Amino acid sequence: MGSIFGKNIKISVFGESHGPAVGVVIDGFPSGFDIDFEIISKEMGRRKPTTGVYSTGRNEADEVEILSGINDGKTTGTPVAAIIRNTDCKSRDYDELEYLLRPGHADLSGLIRYKGYNDKRGSGHFSGRLTAPVVFAGAIAAQILNVYDIIIGSHIDSIYDAHDLRFDGTQITKDQLLMLRSMDIPVNDRSCREVYLQIIEGARNNSDSVGGIVETAIIGIPAGIGSPIFDNVEAKLSSILFSIPAVKGVEFGDGFGITRLYGSQANDSFYVKDGNIYTKTNHNGGINGGITNGMPVVFRTAVKPTSSIAKEQDTVDIKEGKNAKLKVKGRHDACIVPRAVPVIDAAAAVAVLDILMEHYGLEGFNKGMKYNGK
Repeated sequence: MGSIFGKNIKISVFGESHGPAVGVVIDGFPSGFDIDFEIISKEMGRRKPTTGVYSTGRNEADEVEILSGINDGKTTGTPVAAIIRNTDCKSRDYDELEYLLRPGHADLSGLIRYKGYNDKRGSGHFSGRLTAPVVFAGAIAAQILNVYDIIIGSHIDSIYDAHDLRFDGTQITKDQLLMLRSMDIPVNDRSCREVYLQIIEGARNNSDSVGGIVETAIIGIPAGIGSPIFDNVEAKLSSILFSIPAVKGVEFGDGFGITRLYGSQANDSFYVKDGNIYTKTNHNGGINGGITNGMPVVFRTAVKPTSSIAKEQDTVDIKEGKNAKLKVKGRHDACIVPRAVPVIDAAAAVAVLDILMEHYGLEGFNKGMKYNGK
């Protein structure tokens, strides 16, 4: 099934944008972990639309109904099932689009793949609405990781042609990442916030949209995690990140930029401090040979401009079999990047927990990862 991710922590996402609900079943969570529901609510709130210029007018409560797997605030070890009701759908906005293919969307590919039976309202199963259950799963996974001081955080590295300060790959702190998680527009350089908002507002006023890049850091992962060739850390993270709608690229460390360096510059030299081995730089993003080296894992995710725009575009009327014009109506984000940040954080948390469960096993987690060299 294409809607299932994971080997040890398995999540199965279901639902459509304008159906009764979206939801997730999570199998493999260790038992006995305390779950803070306020943290879950906060993470769901980070993904929700806001009153900002960048956001859609769709207003969903995103209240999670937990059906199983958590009792008295603790994980039971059995599958966690949860649903999130869709309460603010306006399916009539899509009536005119039944036969008009929306450029940038999965209308044509989905039509061919599912022979026309897919739910087209709000993009159905292809919608960003399906990221809500991923954020819920990630909110729990992140709480489990936090017990072992593994912290994930992101900033918006760029919107269109404006750029924030990149992470210093060797000096990323827990406080820095937690601060970013508390910001509506997470940036390292606070002046970037207004610049980003001005760019987004300009696109909206022009009936257009913009995209950007999110840079993510994961600190606290021990060295030696990952299983080459196909279960390596980069492969696992990339796999779930590319499941997020609108993601078109993922790079680790300097990514494509490392090709503009000499080997003497790209290699991360080692040194010893207090009996531990570190690297002086982190051009490789904390991963060598698909295995963590103990430095922060750093990656960047490219998020394309929102496909639904009010600007007139060329398309095809599949009923008439002829060329047509289209202006997409309804409520859409002028920039999806700020709302993609918590989804990326959540997806990374699920993937990292799955990787660690592979390395330590369920027993290792229940013992606090105190064996196998830890």
